[in-house]
Amino acid sequence: MSLSSHLTELKKKHHTLSIEVEEAQRSPGIDDLHIAQLKKQKLKLKEEIERLSS
Repeated sequence: MSLSSHLTELKKKHHTLSIEVEEAQRSPGIDDLHIAQLKKQKLKLKEEIERLSS
């Protein structure tokens, strides 16, 4: 897998997590811990994208 395709895949996953976080925050039955875990995954992806982009 090339670097650019890997970055593209990471960005897609990051975007998907963004949508999941937004939906979870709007849903009253979702546990705050679950939202925090989603945000943590999203942050790790962002850091990986930034690391590979520089």
